[in-house]
Amino acid sequence: MREIDVSVIKNKVKQMILDAEYKLPDDFVKALETAKAFEESETGKEILDTILENAKVAATEQVAYCQDTGYPVFFIEIGQDVHITGGNIRDAINEAVREATKEGYLRASLAYDPIFDRKNTGDNTPALIYFDIVPGDRIKIKFAAKGGGSENQSKQAMLKPADGIEGVKKFVLKSIANAGPNACPPFTVGVGIGGTFDYSAVLAKKALFRPIGHRHPDPRIAMLEEELLQLANQLGVGPLGFGGTTTAIDVKIEIAPVHIASLPVAVNIQCHAARHTELEI
Repeated sequence: MREIDVSVIKNKVKQMILDAEYKLPDDFVKALETAKAFEESETGKEILDTILENAKVAATEQVAYCQDTGYPVFFIEIGQDVHITGGNIRDAINEAVREATKEGYLRASLAYDPIFDRKNTGDNTPALIYFDIVPGDRIKIKFAAKGGGSENQSKQAMLKPADGIEGVKKFVLKSIANAGPNACPPFTVGVGIGGTFDYSAVLAKKALFRPIGHRHPDPRIAMLEEELLQLANQLGVGPLGFGGTTTAIDVKIEIAPVHIASLPVAVNIQCHAARHTELEI
């Protein structure tokens, strides 16, 4: 049994939040640079240049890449041979969010109540945390800052099994087209297929963590990812919706077993502020 004190978790999580808010992932930056070389629209190229310059300034000056510093979302795998000491891991993560928000001058973007007074919590807590127990004596933490613009454009549908792959493609592409400029393209698209109504959305969000260009191990799903990416970039939305051939940087799909009567499909869009990071303790 390996013991890990919550203070270690808190400090590391605080730093990973700040790192994610200040610096876009290297694979995404490289993908933007590649996209600029192939972008057919001059306006699109100028926008991509501006996005890349913004990323450089944010990383150099250690300031938030986007004013919408997002809803903090965590996926945490805890090894069954880990004993967490000194407190509660959920409390430690929320304290990390609280401290990062204050010390990093991050915008507080969460409201206590979704319908009536919508009073701001003031510190971006409570975070959304998904836990999973896995073999081993390590803790793996994935963090994403999910901005409202792209999250608002995400969709879920309960298709019929008879809709099949063509129904899935039609729904995904319609979701991308309808998102348009509102999701601040070029974006990455996470797609969850299978599971249940709620789990398909979790799968879509988890898919966004996969590195750009890393295809699903099932070659059939990998081919579908490639096809959807190609079709998405034929929609003409372009960088920030001003037209062009760079609407999506990547499309990533995760699947799960499904009820024989169901075909849940979820699309979780991530804007060009692709702020996510991960660590292992």
